[in-house]
Order: sequence, then C-alpha cells, then structure tokens
Amino acid sequence: MIKRTLFFSSACHLNIKDKQLIITNKETGELNQTPIEDIGFIVLDNQAITFTQSVIQELSENNSSVVFCNKKHHPSSLLFNLDTHQIQTEIFSNQIKASEPLKKQLWQYTIKAKIRNQALLLKTNKKEAKPLEYFYKKVRSGDPDNYEAQAARIYWKNLFNGNFKRERFGEDANSALNYGYAILRAAVARSLSGSGLLPTLGIHHKNRYNSFCLADDIMEPYRPFVDMIVYDNLKEILNVEELNQEIKRKLLNVLAMDIFINNKKSPLMVGLAQTTASLAKCFNGAAKKIKYPELI
Repeated sequence: MIKRTLFFSSACHLNIKDKQLIITNKETGELNQTPIEDIGFIVLDNQAITFTQSVIQELSENNSSVVFCNKKHHPSSLLFNLDTHQIQTEIFSNQIKASEPLKKQLWQYTIKAKIRNQALLLKTNKKEAKPLEYFYKKVRSGDPDNYEAQAARIYWKNLFNGNFKRERFGEDANSALNYGYAILRAAVARSLSGSGLLPTLGIHHKNRYNSFCLADDIMEPYRPFVDMIVYDNLKEILNVEELNQEIKRKLLNVLAMDIFINNKKSPLMVGLAQTTASLAKCFNGAAKKIKYPELI
C-alpha cells in the first residue's frame, strides 16, 4: 500500500479521534480527517501548527515520519519510530558486525547505481552521458578512484549549464534540490527503520555528528529522481525568490514517482522498502547485492 504524504503550510491544530487524524484550520475552523494507517509522511511547514501528544504517539506506532520545517521553510528535523521490526536486535547485530570488505562492496553497488541513474537522466534529456557510462563500468569496491565525484562534476555541468555549482546552502536550483533531498532522506530513514536497520551506522558515510549516515548512503541512487523534478520545473523555480507551495508539492511527489526496481515498475516508496529489505539481507548473508532503482 502506498502511504500518503500530507503537507501543512497554514496554521492548524492536529489531534486524534478513533484512529483518525483530525485537522482543524485555525483561520477558517474547517475540519478534515484522514486515517492514521494511510499516512506515511507529514510535513509541518508553519510555526503556528499545534498538535496533541497522541498525534505523535499514533504516527510513531504507524511508522509515519514527521518532518519539521524551520523558519526558512526548509526541512530541519525528523521524527520516526525506531522500534519497527520483530527481530530488530538480530538485524542490528548483523549490521554492526558487517565486515569492511562487505561494506566496500555495498558502496560499489551504490555508486554504480547512482552514476547509472545520472547517466539515464542526462540521456533522457538529450545531454552528453558517455563519460558517466564509462565511469559506471569502472567503479571498484569502495570506489577508491572516487568516480562518484568525477561523475558529479560532469553531471551537474551537463544537466544544467557550465556555470551551475552544486551547493548545500545555495539558492535557485540548489534550494529546490536541497528541499527534495531532505524529503528523500526522511523517506530513506523511515524505510531503513521499517526494515529493522539503524540509520546511524553507515556503510560509507562516517560522521560522529550525523545520526543518518546509512540513510545518506542508501539515498544516493535515488537522488536523480529529485534532480528530474527540479530539471523539469527549472523555469518556474528560477522565477521565484523562494520555493512556493506548488514547487514544494511537486518535490514531495518524488515519493510517488514510478521507478523500475527488480525489473518491475513500482512507486518510489515501495521501491525504497525493497532496497532497504535487500540491504538487511546483505548484512545477514542472504543476499549479495542491494536492489536499487532505475530511472524510467
């Protein structure tokens, strides 16, 4: 079942009644409701939103992620349930004991999948992709040649233009990319948790101040899906000083995009579950490769 993503940008109050999320608009008094079981994500993008503690409890038990936005309207924090799998302790143990050679192999598959999707996006938009197709074939265990960075330099130059510079806190296209990546990161963290994995322990990313190293690893091949939305709406994005609600809604739609995974079409959120489940199998020895998506 595809879970819903709810985006709140106006002042409202949220509470629970009979397993339903009750939404009260503070300005108009209008009431709406939706079943808790249907919710995958909630994005709160207004400082005047209030909610009861039961809302958080019910959403957590349903493994629904809650994304909080800051005063600049960018996702800044995430709440999700860490106790979501029946054999979570066993899975944690397998994850912790994973050998360095295994983690390097998993990173190789991850980077190959990322560069492949970047190349597919370039080809789809009639951009030069041959260098990335070459890099994809050359990635070795652990990516010691850093083909990820080499591909990125060519990718961004060819996708947008020669003057574009990818920046974590940049404006224009960067602002939209960062917003989309934040939503994607939350989705990956939720899926990892649902598969019994700890998002903190990465296979490549290592940062004592980062609680989502594994999410940052696994989201890499999914980034081009956000890039696609930004590219397709670039004219609209460049014509506004800051991201408006319509652009944000389009970026949130990344979670429902169609992807190819395991040779079948699937919504991205469903594909994420397959990816993280396959990773758990890699850690326990039941699988050798992570299942990653391809751009359609």
